[in-house]
Amino acid sequence: MYIKRHVEQVIMDAAESFPCIVVYGPRQVGKSTTINMLFGEQMPLVTLDDAEDRNLALNNPRLFLERYGWPLIIDEIQKAPNLLDEIKIKIDEQRLSWMRSGQERQLMYALTGSNRFELQQGISDSLAGRCGIIEMLSLSHSEKQKLPSRPFSPEIQELLQDERQNKSLYEPRNVVFQKIFDGGMPDIFTGVSKRDVYFRAYVDTYIEKDVRKLIAASSEMQFRNFINIVALRTAQELHYDEIANSVGIDVRTCKKWISILETSGIVYLLQPYMANISNRIIKAPKLYFLDTGLCSYLCKWQDAQMLENCAMGGAFFETYVVSELVKNFYAQGKIPKDYLFYYRDKDQKEIDLLYVDRGMIYPMEIKKGLAPKKATKNFNVLDKYHLNIGNGLVIDCCDKIRPISENQYYIPVHLL
Repeated sequence: MYIKRHVEQVIMDAAESFPCIVVYGPRQVGKSTTINMLFGEQMPLVTLDDAEDRNLALNNPRLFLERYGWPLIIDEIQKAPNLLDEIKIKIDEQRLSWMRSGQERQLMYALTGSNRFELQQGISDSLAGRCGIIEMLSLSHSEKQKLPSRPFSPEIQELLQDERQNKSLYEPRNVVFQKIFDGGMPDIFTGVSKRDVYFRAYVDTYIEKDVRKLIAASSEMQFRNFINIVALRTAQELHYDEIANSVGIDVRTCKKWISILETSGIVYLLQPYMANISNRIIKAPKLYFLDTGLCSYLCKWQDAQMLENCAMGGAFFETYVVSELVKNFYAQGKIPKDYLFYYRDKDQKEIDLLYVDRGMIYPMEIKKGLAPKKATKNFNVLDKYHLNIGNGLVIDCCDKIRPISENQYYIPVHLL
């Protein structure tokens, strides 16, 4: 069963603007399926999982491209990064031909990759200005509900409009936590695979195909322990030294391994808001897993009820909210790091999220239960910085938007 992805329009827009597009994302989130649905009738597909094609691409990339021509979909491009230089040559040759003949530019190559860590330098060096890059993650809540794509806005009037259009979507907290527990992997959502069996194989495949070549062979068991320990710290500030000590590795290795998780779309680092704010702000990022199902599997929670009631329940709900917002930004072709931040200073004043857009800052708190009014007590810490402050939001499991004060509101999580 194909699930329509909100990022499809972003992919089509990039295809009209560049001769090459690259769709990045973690393994098995639906990159190849989506690209094949959009372009498969006009473009043949070659996957570098095929040993014969991979060997040809590695040993003779020019012959590989001549053999298959263009337009062409190349799946798992990270397995033959040397193809990128030859793709650049082909694009430049064709661009010159289009200019001479007056023909319209066409999409020549659609590439998918599950390991940006290996590809980002090659893309920057070879395809700069020739390539549209699109990020794709696992299914969002709105994609599961088959809702139309729309950008999230913290403006209360727009949220009220969304609520009027989606009155029937309220879900009690236990249902929300079942979705948090299951995560957004398409094969689990559609029932193709059972959750625990799927994630066990997923972790093995990720380590064997994406990670093993980036770390020392003797470090594989340490990396498995590392990813479990990192999962237990979702929605917390990232302290490399503390994680390194827990795993038994040095800080430099810890930073490299976090970078591997980030660039392969497993985790997201939420940066503190720094613009025009004093040096008393804490500078460590906060770490979030981008698929809550994978995170709960790594933490070894046995079911959704246990997850909801455990000490980490609030952290998982916060992880769910942040990951949904990140997915929303990618689906709109936006970079979440330009909009989403958090606040914490040395006086321990903290705001879970700051949504920064067009000179306005919207403070947001995230609470898994029905939040008390004191949830907004730190919002006024921003007043002393003389910023343009928008309405404040508390995202929780309430059934509808409710006012807290003149400019502060409870927002149900299903409106993300």
